[in-house]
Parts: sequence; C-alpha cells; structure tokens
Amino acid sequence: MKKSKTRIFINKTISSNLLIYIKGKQFHFLKNVLRSSINDKINIFDGITGEWDSIILSINRDTIILKVIENINKISKSNDVWLIFAPIKQHRMSIAIQKATELGVSRIIPCITEYTNVRKINVKNLRDNAIEASEQSERDDIPKIEKEIEFTKLLLDWPEDRMLIFCDENEDIKSGIMSKLTPLKNSLKKSAIFIGPEGGFSEYEREILLNNNKVIPVSLGNRLLRSDTAIAVSLFSIEQLLV
Repeated sequence: MKKSKTRIFINKTISSNLLIYIKGKQFHFLKNVLRSSINDKINIFDGITGEWDSIILSINRDTIILKVIENINKISKSNDVWLIFAPIKQHRMSIAIQKATELGVSRIIPCITEYTNVRKINVKNLRDNAIEASEQSERDDIPKIEKEIEFTKLLLDWPEDRMLIFCDENEDIKSGIMSKLTPLKNSLKKSAIFIGPEGGFSEYEREILLNNNKVIPVSLGNRLLRSDTAIAVSLFSIEQLLV
C-alpha cells in the first residue's frame, strides 16, 4: 500500500493565490502530528473544484497560513450510490461512516426503524469522520450526511428513479448480492443500499420493502453480520460491479 500524501479538506471554494488560515484540529494535525515547516507542500481539496497544491507561508501560535499554488486535479465525482442504515453505537457507526466514504457513497442517510436502539444522531461528528476518510483515501468530494429519518417517511418519499437494495438477512443465500445485482449493473449507477439495525427489520417493515417495486432484496451470505460489516461488504460489492 502506497504512503498517503498530506492532504486536508478546506470548507470553502479554492482558487489560485488564495491565502487559507488553518486553525483548530487541522492546525494541531499539521503542526503537532506532522510537525510541518514553512515551505512544506500541502495538498488541499474543497469538494467543488478539485485538488490543489499549497505551501505553508507561516506557522503561528494557533494558525498556519497556506498559499494556494495551482490546481493539480479537477474534481472527480463519486458514484451516485446512497447508504441508508439504522444507527448503531457511536464507535462502530464512526467506522461505518469511514468505510462508506472510502467506498465512494454520495449520500448517507440514518434511518430510524422499529428495532433501532440509537435514535439521536450527531451529524457533525459523522461529517467529521467522513472528511477524515476522504482526506486519507484521496477522495475528491465529501458524502452528504442527512439528518435521521423515520422508516415510513423514507419509503413514502422514495424517488421513482432510484433502485433500493435491501440487505435482507432472511433472503435465500442463493440470492447473493453479486449474483442478484450483476444483471442489473447498469441500474446501480443510481441506487441505494439499505442496512437494518442489529435486531433486523420487523415483519411489518420487511413486508413494506418487499412489496415495493423499486426494492431488490439480496443476501449477504449465511452469517449474521454486524451492521458496520454489512455496510462494507455490500458497498464493496456494488463498487466492483461499477468498475
């Protein structure tokens, strides 16, 4: 595995010769973790214009000033694949967000189902995890993270032009995700994965999903996977089909 370059996300539109003032966590990372020096090159990206070269002009007590040099990569948008998942405990949810970001989802939607245990979501924390994962994985954009939504509202407002891939632990393992989705690979470019809570979907929820003509039920195998594992497995499978 190649060594990743130093790159940070800038929450503003970047342009040539712009001066950028780095504070807070990013300042700590550059100064105290990487021990950066004046004239060091730092790659920066904004999720809008792509990736840029910059250099450190000065390092002060609580601020680092970068000067933007040139655009080195135009933005490459990720596939239009959404992740919908029932929230889980914070530590594993953070890992799930990181893996989903690395695997290229464009939107992340926490969904409150009947058996969901965690019902309050800190969207800022999830976005911070997504930003860190984009920085590390050399992704050009940041997935959009929505506020939590109730199961019934999600299905009621579901867009007509988007396939919903329902990872159903009760589905026959012969309906494995790869075999089920390979004939539909052209439709995966606008799709969503739905991962349920630790206790699974209720019978009522399964019935609603299975009666929706936009829903494709798939199996992730004969083992009962944790939600964060199921997220990584399902998204990796879709990524392979979209290559």
